[in-house]
Amino acid sequence: MSTATLQVTTTEQFSQAPPTNTMKAAVLRQFGEPDVLQYEEIDTPKPKPGNIVIKVLAAGINRLDHYLREGSVAPDLPLPHILGVDAVGEVAEIGEGVNGIQIGERVIPAAGFTLREEDDHNRPLAISPSFVVPGVHLWGSYAQYMEVPARWVVKDATGLSPEEVATLPVVLGTSVRAIKHVGEVQAGDYVLITAGASGSGSMHIQVAKALGAKVAATVRDDVKGEYVQSLGADLVINTRKEDVVAQVKTWTGGKGADVAIDNLGGSELAQTIEAVRPFGIIVAYGFTAGAEATFNVRDFFFTQKQLRGTIFADPEDLEWGLEQVRVGRIKPTIDRTFPLSQAAEAHRLLATNQVKGNFVLLPWAT
Repeated sequence: MSTATLQVTTTEQFSQAPPTNTMKAAVLRQFGEPDVLQYEEIDTPKPKPGNIVIKVLAAGINRLDHYLREGSVAPDLPLPHILGVDAVGEVAEIGEGVNGIQIGERVIPAAGFTLREEDDHNRPLAISPSFVVPGVHLWGSYAQYMEVPARWVVKDATGLSPEEVATLPVVLGTSVRAIKHVGEVQAGDYVLITAGASGSGSMHIQVAKALGAKVAATVRDDVKGEYVQSLGADLVINTRKEDVVAQVKTWTGGKGADVAIDNLGGSELAQTIEAVRPFGIIVAYGFTAGAEATFNVRDFFFTQKQLRGTIFADPEDLEWGLEQVRVGRIKPTIDRTFPLSQAAEAHRLLATNQVKGNFVLLPWAT
């Protein structure tokens, strides 16, 4: 079924019938390997006052979902649980007190938001006592329907297909936060991005390029090298063949990168630090290579480099990113889609790094 057909069909369906009492979902009832995700029928949520229920047309899969599923992050997560931060959907039901939203409108839920309105002004928003992330603190998007606060949805004006939009909220917003604000990247800067073919890495490349930076990206094979080059990377470093630090130093005339966005952590972090110039910034964004890292602290004492952490994004970060999408500077990086019933298989491929860009679940596909 084409995207255009999907959109027309679902809009017509909404005008005829409200959500059914039950829905399909990929349910997490215990931590473990990907096959702990079970495709089940559960109750459809009903909107509380101020909330809406959306029909999830597409749900993005993030590395965070993998860590949550295996229990390495948030081991006290109440079970059963529904994962999934990213979603795009159509408004299916509206709770009491909600204005300005119509049944059938396509919306994008925020990837993190506050539950109490008095916290909405805080920046960064994540410092708020009532800050929550769907798929973490609340049930998420691995389901046919999802309940979200009405004030934390953005009307989808991208013109993209649902599966493309579903790749954007988390990775786009957090990339803008990491690169534009935490990394302070400016036009002309030399930026190193590790794991450039990953979902986050591929978006980092595009955000840095949208800011006018020069970008080097690391990969582990030539196929992924071609992929990151197609995204705009100026230098591609195959870590199985080339020395990252030497390549970056040559590329920058011996000085090192101005900023590095490190998606790896673990034993890889030390070389990322070494590849950055004195007074430069290293942004710790992930830990796919391990949560613990060892490096020489004298690198910071004598060179005055800065190591900064980042997670989550503010609404303004996503808005800036979506504007770049609208004008064509940033494009979704989708690898493939899966029916919701195959969520476990998608997680298996993600866990073994068999992904270029992002995976997306389609809750209504068979």
